[in-house]
Amino acid sequence: MSIPYAVLFDMDGTLLQTEKLSTPAFQRTFEQLREKGLWDGPTPGERELVNVLGMTIEQLWAKLLPGVSEDTKQMADRLLLENELALLRQNVTDLYPGVREVLTKLHAENVALFVASNGQEQYIEAICDHYGLTPLFTDLYSAGRFHTRSKRDLVAKLLRDYDVKQAVMVGDRHSDVEAGKANGLFTVGCDFGFAKQGELDGADVIITAFSQLPDHLPAATTVNSNHP
Repeated sequence: MSIPYAVLFDMDGTLLQTEKLSTPAFQRTFEQLREKGLWDGPTPGERELVNVLGMTIEQLWAKLLPGVSEDTKQMADRLLLENELALLRQNVTDLYPGVREVLTKLHAENVALFVASNGQEQYIEAICDHYGLTPLFTDLYSAGRFHTRSKRDLVAKLLRDYDVKQAVMVGDRHSDVEAGKANGLFTVGCDFGFAKQGELDGADVIITAFSQLPDHLPAATTVNSNHP
């Protein structure tokens, strides 16, 4: 299978307003870890919790739970996922404005769409199912599914697996821009998610609303003109 043109999307802070979901999920997870006697430290503040979004699950727990055992990290994984899925069912958050409309438009134009996220596999699948996005995507790639060490590796695997000839990477963190550039992709930085000042430096285009994306996607004949 070969795909001539694709658009790859990060999830947290790009498609989903994740902080409304992740912050309470993390807070509940730390409460549960303390109840189980697996953690005796404080719950990180909201800023620290938001800052880890976009990391792989291994990087995330290394930052938030330094020095704990692998068993404790695995328990934290399970608890966090359970809490996220429960909150998702409670509709505590939503997609960013314009996401559903733009993805539907691109899909109707036969553009191959993918998720490329460092999140857990069930988490990504649940979000796409909950908001009815699954039929719009060719596939959902996540670090949790493939156990990749970085967004760069995840994107590289996706491009190889589907023999993608030209692609665009859309995301809100430096890791998204880095992953796109490392794989020779045109990059769109989303400055409405969790990006800090200067974090999206190096992106080919920066948008401030998801609805702006179609106007900034390069034509298929020009994408990856600098691909190695």
